[in-house]
Amino acid sequence: MPRERISTQVVVVTIDEQALATHGQWPWPRDRVAELVSRIAAGRPLVIGMDIFFPEPDRYSPAVMAARFEGKAPELAARLRAMPSNDALLGAALSTVPSVLGVAALESSDARFAGPPRSPPVRFLGGVRDGLRAYPGHLRNVPEIDAGAVGHGLYSIDLEGGVARRLQMIGRFDEAAVPTLAVEMMRIALDAPLTVAPSFGGTIELRFGDYAVPAQPDGRAHVRFGYSDSSRFVSAAGILDGTFDVSQLEGKLVLVGFTGLGLVDLVSTPLGETVFGVENHAQAAEAILEGQFLRRVSLGARLEAALLVAFGLGLFFFIPRSNAQRSAALLVTAIVVAVGAAAAAFRFAGLLFDPVGPALGAIAVFGVMQAGSLAEAQRQRTQLREQAARMAGELDAAKRIQMGLLPDPAEIFVDERRVDVAALLEPARTVGGDFYDCFMLDGRKLFFVVADVSGKGLPASLFMASTKSILKSAAFTVEGSVGGVLAKAQDEIRRENPESLFVTALACVLDLETGELEYANAGHEPAWSCQPRGRAERLDASGGPPLCVLDVYSYPSTRRTLERGEWILALSDGATEAMNVRKEFYGSERLRTSLGWLGDEAGAAEIVARVRDDVRRFSGEAEPADDLTLLAVRWNGPESSLSAR
Repeated sequence: MPRERISTQVVVVTIDEQALATHGQWPWPRDRVAELVSRIAAGRPLVIGMDIFFPEPDRYSPAVMAARFEGKAPELAARLRAMPSNDALLGAALSTVPSVLGVAALESSDARFAGPPRSPPVRFLGGVRDGLRAYPGHLRNVPEIDAGAVGHGLYSIDLEGGVARRLQMIGRFDEAAVPTLAVEMMRIALDAPLTVAPSFGGTIELRFGDYAVPAQPDGRAHVRFGYSDSSRFVSAAGILDGTFDVSQLEGKLVLVGFTGLGLVDLVSTPLGETVFGVENHAQAAEAILEGQFLRRVSLGARLEAALLVAFGLGLFFFIPRSNAQRSAALLVTAIVVAVGAAAAAFRFAGLLFDPVGPALGAIAVFGVMQAGSLAEAQRQRTQLREQAARMAGELDAAKRIQMGLLPDPAEIFVDERRVDVAALLEPARTVGGDFYDCFMLDGRKLFFVVADVSGKGLPASLFMASTKSILKSAAFTVEGSVGGVLAKAQDEIRRENPESLFVTALACVLDLETGELEYANAGHEPAWSCQPRGRAERLDASGGPPLCVLDVYSYPSTRRTLERGEWILALSDGATEAMNVRKEFYGSERLRTSLGWLGDEAGAAEIVARVRDDVRRFSGEAEPADDLTLLAVRWNGPESSLSAR
């Protein structure tokens, strides 16, 4: 946000390359400088400020030249000594117009300029004088030139990192106080006394006429620079040659300085430009006219420190309670708000606050805390990995134990020719809640069951182990119907069910001599059967709710007689409710079609493998939604008929 140039009251007359080419290299004889000043004065400017030093007598003055002609041309030397000095001519030219000469502040005294420089009338209020920057020495012009000026102005510009940011608005030389060149030119133009008084925020103000210039307690002020503008400049060559209309200088503040090569006082501004030193004084004068100076209050550093503390406390509070993305968003938001507030204060109130320090501090705090959080997260991840490894080991052991609880029909019925039995259980997770069981109740009756515990994972697997044991016990102890077995099992399970889980079950008893099948269903997926040269059909039968849904329920049983070679497939809903990536269900009709491809001679293991493979092909890459349990029983006929065959 550079200062936009509004005022055109300040003109810079430059001794540039054109002037040097026309009138010779610098230093010019001071009668030529006097001619330049006189021509400028003819334009009736308000005041002339000289950004040029004349600390030594002019080497081209007539008296100096006369010394060279002594003994060679006495008459010429005498005539030269009778002429006024060039310094006197320049002083006389300066006296024809209000003019200000420069004073250069030095950090050590110069014996040529003993005593303080001429000081304008300055009134100090509130003890501000003691806080001004004091200089041990200074440079000023020779007395003959100095006498022609009505005021003196400081040239001092402090460079910070090679950049001109602050201008010494007023400084002390023993008892004298000298304002900067721009302030003194304005004061003389207004013919007003200068007052230096305290202002708000620990700053001071230089007041003259209707103008006030804010400054720090040491007299320095932050200048709001604008971009370099060539329209400020007028070549001295045009004025000396008469090609420039000096009436354009009427009522203007005119600065005279250098822009020629080898003479240039180059200074970098905060805008990144390198400009002529005289232009900085011109910009300072324009800023005074436009009231666009900047102010750095004494509370600025404290406010910035408080902002840093607020950032730090906010991050200390927020980071442990949020994730890295939200914490970073909070940090960025806070920095944006701080920068925006500083920009608004700069733009609308001319106040200088530095958000960079608090922002960098907050970023450092954020980085340190994030590093700590990352270290803690890494420690927790390591701990979780170790816990996960232990849990995985425990789950693997639980799976081995669970699968070990299930009978292997191939081993149990290896010598049994009346029936062919095969079974499969694939948990959706490491362990599951489905189970099956098959065993002989006596020499001719086979009991088999497929059940599904509500829920999945480890809790379901634990409940499954208990339920399986209870069902097997009920099958051996209850005489009568299969429905009575389920009712008895429900009573036992309900007493050991603190989590109020429920179980669906399909229990069957097959008489291996007669082929009579008795079954009861407690809310489970119906079984499928297929007679030789027939098609697969679901076993429709009345049943009841899952075990443990009702406190008391008498489960009905259904009986039917199997044909020799007929098979039964009991399964869980992990088959019919399997889904593919398009969220489509496998369904009963697809299962019926798959079973229809089995021949009359298909064994129990082939039936199980056929259904398992078809469900896998259908599901594809989809994650299993439920445990898959299959148990197939094929009745081959009574033992006597098998022997006869």
